[in-house]
Amino acid sequence: MTKIITDPDVFVAESLDGLVLAHSDILRRVDGGVARAQALPAGQVAVVVGGGSGHYPGFAGAVGEGFAAAAVCGNIFSSPSTAQAIRVADEVEAGGGILFSYGNYAGDVIHFGETERRLRTRGVDVRTVLVTDDIASAPAEHVDQRRGIAGDLCVFRIAGASASRGDAIDEVERLALAANARTRTLGVAFSGCTLPGATEPLFRVPEGMMSIGLGIHGEPGIRDVPLETADRLALTLLHPLLEERPHGASDRVALLVNGLGAVTQEELFVLFRHVYEELVRHGLTVVAPLCGDLVTSLDMGGVSVTLMWLNDELEELWCSPARTTALVRGNPVRQASALPAPGESGREAPTGSRAPTESPALAGRDAEPSAPRRSASAESVHAATVARDLLGAARDAIAVEADALGALDAIAGDGDHGVGMLRGLEATCTAAERVVPEVGIGELLEAAGDAWADRAGGTSGALWGAALAEFGAVLERSPTIDGAAVAEAVMRARERLVQLGGAEPGDKTMLDALLPFEQALKSAIESGADLIDALAAGAFEAERAADATAALSPKRGRARPLAERSIGHPDPGAVSFAVIVRTTHSVMVERNRT
Repeated sequence: MTKIITDPDVFVAESLDGLVLAHSDILRRVDGGVARAQALPAGQVAVVVGGGSGHYPGFAGAVGEGFAAAAVCGNIFSSPSTAQAIRVADEVEAGGGILFSYGNYAGDVIHFGETERRLRTRGVDVRTVLVTDDIASAPAEHVDQRRGIAGDLCVFRIAGASASRGDAIDEVERLALAANARTRTLGVAFSGCTLPGATEPLFRVPEGMMSIGLGIHGEPGIRDVPLETADRLALTLLHPLLEERPHGASDRVALLVNGLGAVTQEELFVLFRHVYEELVRHGLTVVAPLCGDLVTSLDMGGVSVTLMWLNDELEELWCSPARTTALVRGNPVRQASALPAPGESGREAPTGSRAPTESPALAGRDAEPSAPRRSASAESVHAATVARDLLGAARDAIAVEADALGALDAIAGDGDHGVGMLRGLEATCTAAERVVPEVGIGELLEAAGDAWADRAGGTSGALWGAALAEFGAVLERSPTIDGAAVAEAVMRARERLVQLGGAEPGDKTMLDALLPFEQALKSAIESGADLIDALAAGAFEAERAADATAALSPKRGRARPLAERSIGHPDPGAVSFAVIVRTTHSVMVERNRT
């Protein structure tokens, strides 16, 4: 992934631009992702899929006739933002409602969930089907905790085919849920993937070994075992799937043998042969199988096997015509609606290199500052000035720590925490620079939080964005912005973060550093300390608590399936929080001195 060199910050945008240029008869570029080249017929359900980039043909390659209407494309291995999802959904909504489908990852659930809420307030009928096919990520009795990997393609296909034939949204949702309930996947990695611009892979598999239970965001498997011959590997991957055969399932299955990016097509065919023969030995009939790179993880060396247990209605949809950049099946009926002229309704395909996660409202650093929307007190305006300094200092501090945070995240996750934090903070600083000097703390941090969530995506982007906005809103409402007000704002921001993310103390998340910070800050202020001394006490406790997360086992997020690997290493979200609050204290000390 580092041989075709470009700026990592524009990698996703340039890749999507090139994809659309190469397949302009199938796709058009929209702000936040891609959509079908031709508009949907009036009244049709719009199936919108999405997630982080780095998985092509997932998710942009699943857009086309007989498949999805659009894909929302986040940064590499990071969920797209709420703003992106809304913009893409607006491009394809045709009056029949919207069905979102995506893998069961915390960031995607938060951002798409908020998108669904906002669209519903407009009167749009919105449904969601989470994909939970990865049997390695949770036991069968906790299937709702499983993540979505290559089985995404099966659910997207069924939903898209149902919508394309004109089914109402209730039926599209029912069939997509049925597909997910009957889909199981297991994968194995031989080598880790390398993020664009990076020099080292996110993880390494020991020589002569393979890692079973990989994730598609660069996560290693849950256990390493010796390499196996193709026939033995087929049994290793297939038998756990057969053991979860749904009750009452027929003897007909859809089969996907998927490459994760670096395994050659010929090798996949070798594995496919053995998997296919093993299924036949079990008395099963393979229907319209797929073999190739279907849902990848950049350049990871790895494979996965997916089974979807078919019934008559699922088989009809699975075998129906489709035409996407990655899959052509049968002879799909071409839609008669005309493609809008360039520039019409904002649907002209962009040719620049602006990342698709950047809101048009924030594009271009030389944009004129916006006028303030709300009046603000002098104290609130002063607090906004301080906040600008603090955001800039936090950005600089995280820039120094970004590589270390990424390495820490790669132990049991996808290695993008440092990059994502830096990207979000850069967006907040840009947003803060663009508002007029007279803006108050509430409006400033609302703009900064929205920019963080929109630009960074992912779980941390959503949580930090919401927490910043809530923090500013509480301070804006406070009669006096003093230590007590700051403590109240921290508490409310923490409550909003918990509401969105659902984390609890001990889950090994940012909350495990935030809560001790909040408690120490509040206690110091109630004891008569000034704000700077209270921040010192809070920062000390945050750092101590962040270090202590090394002993915890993760219960949420992508690290949960790799809990054993995570033990002994602190949580990157807790560490980055501690870095920011320590930096906040240092800046406040310096401001007080000068």
